[in-house]
Amino acid sequence: MLSGLYGLARGALFAMEPEDAHEFSLRLLEAGLYPRDTSPTPVELATDAFGLRFPNPMGIAAGYDKDARVPHAVLGLGCGFAEVGTLTPLPQPGNPKPRVFRLVPDHALINRLGFNNGGHAAALQRLQSRTVPGLLCVNVGANKDSPDRTADYVRGIETFYDVASMFTVNISSPNTPGLRDLQAPAALDELIGRVMEARSTLISRGKPKRPVIVKIAPDIDPADIAPITDRLLAHAVDGIAVSNTTLSRHGLRDAAKSETGGLSGRPLFHRSTVMLARVYQATGGQVPLIGIGGIDSAETALAKIEAGASLLQLYTGLVYEGPGLIQTMKRGLADAVRRAGAKNLSELRGRRAAEWAAKPFDG
Repeated sequence: MLSGLYGLARGALFAMEPEDAHEFSLRLLEAGLYPRDTSPTPVELATDAFGLRFPNPMGIAAGYDKDARVPHAVLGLGCGFAEVGTLTPLPQPGNPKPRVFRLVPDHALINRLGFNNGGHAAALQRLQSRTVPGLLCVNVGANKDSPDRTADYVRGIETFYDVASMFTVNISSPNTPGLRDLQAPAALDELIGRVMEARSTLISRGKPKRPVIVKIAPDIDPADIAPITDRLLAHAVDGIAVSNTTLSRHGLRDAAKSETGGLSGRPLFHRSTVMLARVYQATGGQVPLIGIGGIDSAETALAKIEAGASLLQLYTGLVYEGPGLIQTMKRGLADAVRRAGAKNLSELRGRRAAEWAAKPFDG
């Protein structure tokens, strides 16, 4: 029913510029004009990760609700958690428009937004007035012109600590020059060391422990996966999000493939899932992983779980399939648990990681 309704609306949305359609969808959610998922969540989908209990593993990836405008609506759509951001200390406009492009034959998007957001203060005010309960992840980043990018991440943790359930440290966007350099092991040591030290200081002052998740790129050299994950494990991060958008253009058909920026959607699925499985193996399954990239069906959602994910996030899939996709995936995952004779989705985690890890990135 929902997919049919979205099919009628998609033509109108796709007639708009992608960024205008994005803003229109946010305004609909702010106005309460969205399909609420009132059906009981299958008990098989309850997931424990980072010391938190998620009613289901589904979330919408960072970049949709950049300014913390609609976390209540994301939860109302049926997600098990909401994520806001990426948020930087100071407001910044991002890169010049046009900066988002649809690749319709590929079911993909390319964006070069550049962390456009209204800054910490405005988002904090919204989050402090939240009235709808639910797990909230705050995605923190650095201003483009910051003299100390690591300090920006620390400031994000400190600013939102009282309103967040958990944090994502985004060092993997391809649209802020030099940002991915923070994934190099030496730079990663300083960044994550200072972030975790800031959290420890807050805990010592009587604050609860907030999980810290690090989001990495799908374009990391295979030889660097082990050194990077070793440093993350050494700093005892609570989770890893795999992955952000890619710079690869492998197999694309649409003419917009020549646009610069990060590619998301269906063409990212294979590469990001291979990366996910390799990170799962490199960490020995010791930390929960968030699987992101190309999820647009129950089948692709299940593949992420089987490759090693504990939680899932999608974004571009919603652009092409509509909000009913969340309910469809939840039903499909619950059915997969029952078919496998398992009690919980977590029992399927990583069961095909070796198979996925053995595949080439550009399969």
